[in-house]
Amino acid sequence: MGTPIKPYSNSDKGKKEQVAGMFNNIAGKYDFLNHLFSLNIDKVWRRKVIAILKKHSPSRILDVATGTGDLAIAALNCGPQRVDGIDISEGMLELGKKKIVKKGHDKTIFLQLGDAENIPFDDNTFDAITVAFGVRNFENLDQGLAEMYRVLKPNGVCAILEFTMPQSFPFKQLYGFYFKYILPSFGKIISKDNAAYTYLPESVKAFPQRNEFLARMNKAKFEQTTFKNLSMGIAAIYIGIK
Repeated sequence: MGTPIKPYSNSDKGKKEQVAGMFNNIAGKYDFLNHLFSLNIDKVWRRKVIAILKKHSPSRILDVATGTGDLAIAALNCGPQRVDGIDISEGMLELGKKKIVKKGHDKTIFLQLGDAENIPFDDNTFDAITVAFGVRNFENLDQGLAEMYRVLKPNGVCAILEFTMPQSFPFKQLYGFYFKYILPSFGKIISKDNAAYTYLPESVKAFPQRNEFLARMNKAKFEQTTFKNLSMGIAAIYIGIK
């Protein structure tokens, strides 16, 4: 599977530790940059994820790599009794908890420090699991997928939103230029982190996409796996059922 892409090439720390440190560094600018670089399309993508979940009427939802909680908050549109979110970045969680309290959702959404590759919940706990732009950052992708399968109830749904690379000319070439040169330059200036927005395009290109990623979900025993391309192929939603 090759050497994993890490944020800081000059560091001896493992990918998981580096990713946590990176998100701690950029936490204060993360939401702003996310919406800026996607032209707010990321909000539309999250709504599409939730539209898929609604069909399953989940009562208990887990949002893995929840960050500042945007998808966990959006998941309330499914009408669940409870939403849990886990993340390895304390800085992101701190902002997420403040956001949830400010919106008055702290009786329904509960965020905690947690590793996707060792999820701190019992088997068969959740009706649905979501991940937005997080699986690409797993140190061990197969372990993370296996853990999500474990804590999902039978017939539960897993919905994963992740960046992909466009495939059609000329958008592929135009987006590739933006992704490689423009985004990292502005990201570096605004976030003050030299590596974070260089790591982003590098990690997307190295990550298994579309049918290749579905094969990894199948390996983790998910069934009825499918994907839906979004916005000319710059992102995709992957679905699997336990």
